[in-house]
Amino acid sequence: MQLRVFPPLAGVLGLALLLLCIGPASAQLFETKAAQAFMIDADTGTVLFSKDADKPIQPASMAKLMTMEVVFNAIKSGRLTLDDTFVVSENAWRTGGAPSGTSTMFAKLKSAVRIEDLIQGVTVQAANDGCIVLAEGMAGSEGNFAAQMTERARQIGLAKSTFVNSTGLPADGQQTSVRELAMLALHLWRDYPDLYRYYGLKDFTWNKISQRNRNPLLAMDIGADGLAVGSSEVSGFGIVGSVSHNGVRVIAAMSGLASDKERAEEARKLLEWGARSFEKTEIFAKDEVVGQAQVFGGAKAGVTLKAKGPIAIFLPVANRDKLRASIVYDGPVAAPVEEGQPVGALRVWIGDTLSQETPLFAAESIGVGTLPQRALDAVKELAVGWLR
Repeated sequence: MQLRVFPPLAGVLGLALLLLCIGPASAQLFETKAAQAFMIDADTGTVLFSKDADKPIQPASMAKLMTMEVVFNAIKSGRLTLDDTFVVSENAWRTGGAPSGTSTMFAKLKSAVRIEDLIQGVTVQAANDGCIVLAEGMAGSEGNFAAQMTERARQIGLAKSTFVNSTGLPADGQQTSVRELAMLALHLWRDYPDLYRYYGLKDFTWNKISQRNRNPLLAMDIGADGLAVGSSEVSGFGIVGSVSHNGVRVIAAMSGLASDKERAEEARKLLEWGARSFEKTEIFAKDEVVGQAQVFGGAKAGVTLKAKGPIAIFLPVANRDKLRASIVYDGPVAAPVEEGQPVGALRVWIGDTLSQETPLFAAESIGVGTLPQRALDAVKELAVGWLR
């Protein structure tokens, strides 16, 4: 069985977009100085931009997003409350506190700190001491907690992210990708709406020391409310940001930038472009036929396909000719075919980025054909099957 691409009639869409045509990939609609970048629409998960998104990178302080996921999950499940307290150990104080010279909330040695305050220290100040206090308090040691981070990453679908500590400080074996950072941010926004709000706080004061949020996007008045920044010698400057504009929320992750100034500017440009340059359009209603797949040995030569519900895509406001789509399936599909049987998918590209993939199902049942019909299909496969 080979991959089949079947282009249904573009006129069905009523859109002059070259939609559902097969052609060479187009260039990106947006250019960025980031070595790696990935952006999605938060409501649907549609990919709006992708550049080397799966390359392994060192997450640096952006690893704290996974630390917070483990903490948020414990709160949501009732294993922790915001009023619980953990004690600041000497290890947390020396490794991530005032003596460390790294980002810190200046938690006092041996003091008891509420979970909510530790969360604000991490989300606003990127506090390394706050991360280690949480890790030790929840798992006994930072190493045990890092193992929980990696395990939890797998549970939520992050296949490549591996964590060695809770802070993102340099460590062998610690890696992620901008795609998985963006998907982690989306998960935080969707699953923990009451806790996600901490990422949008402009400042936080602890131990009589007030610090502004380290995320430069929050000061730009572009609708940003999160999430994290980081930098390492190997991967350069990175950022995970989220912007909401006129009811559209986009989430982006970037890495490989040259400076904190370049990081802030490139993130602003990408997020603003994403929030303003697309419009959601329904192209197929619920139960509307999307196209057809070839059937082998069936009473009919083809089976009509539809999605489980309506299909909406994000159209570029400009450069709509850069959007293309096709139905992809393994075929021909062997008879019998049952109504509702998974058959393939509608794939939509924006430029050279695979933007979304919608599963398609048989809209009808097709029985096994007569002996002459099956024989004819066999002859056709022998004649042209090798061309696929």
